[in-house]
Amino acid sequence: MVRGQPRPVLSAPAAARRAAVVGSPVAHSLSPVLHLAAYDALGLTGWSYDRQDVPAGGLADHVARLGPEWAGLSVTAPGKEEALALAEGSGTSARMTGAANTLLRTPTGWWAENTDVAGLRAALVEAGAPSVRRAIVVGGGATARSALLALAQLGATEVTLLLRDRPRRRTQDLVARLDMSVPVRRLADGALDLGAAGVDVVVSTLPADAPAPRLRLGDEDPSVVMDVVYAPWPSPFARAVGALGPEAPSVVRGTGMLLHQAVRQVELMTGQNGPVEAMRAALAAAGGPG
Repeated sequence: MVRGQPRPVLSAPAAARRAAVVGSPVAHSLSPVLHLAAYDALGLTGWSYDRQDVPAGGLADHVARLGPEWAGLSVTAPGKEEALALAEGSGTSARMTGAANTLLRTPTGWWAENTDVAGLRAALVEAGAPSVRRAIVVGGGATARSALLALAQLGATEVTLLLRDRPRRRTQDLVARLDMSVPVRRLADGALDLGAAGVDVVVSTLPADAPAPRLRLGDEDPSVVMDVVYAPWPSPFARAVGALGPEAPSVVRGTGMLLHQAVRQVELMTGQNGPVEAMRAALAAAGGPG
């Protein structure tokens, strides 16, 4: 792969430009709501954005068939690691996490970026965590690595990883590059203490269809408990937290992360500032927040 600075995105021509979210499943994705609202606010009347179901292992072939009218792709599970592998170049966050949620058409080929990091960081700040000392991340996939990097950027000095199995190689590589302590626990080894001493933030990155870990309340509520899942809602993790009773902390839905990572994608694909409030309003109208 050629490494270096991303090439400038192609400016929007009079002819139609296309973009889409790819992954499997994608029928639930609210990305079209966000991107189409952005195009409308920016006056990009020739742009379109849709959903395309691309199963694991199929992304490279899918991208190879795309014509020059394609400006970029939003990439969701299970294609984030495939997206990085097929690109001719990539941004720092994508390289550090070993995954990309964004592919950009450039004059010299496809460029990979990871806007999940910036999206999660902005969502945590909005939710009430402008800085972090200690945190817990549940899960060990590509989104968990984005959470680790986002928390490091917010100043975390210790992030406990709760995993079903051993850490993946890409996770181990990222941990080795971060200037913070990352102890690892297995989900099967005990309950997740939502009130562990000194923990500011808990982020669940478990898939929407994964069972929630065993949970218990502690003496200190974290500032923010967030689930990156936004559909279906409430997620298994959110339901499990709510089942702990009236003293349980509220779980922040993953729509904030979805919004802010999409804002950055719009900027990268169009070369214009992402219209945050127009996109936020469209998400609310579609039933996103809550």
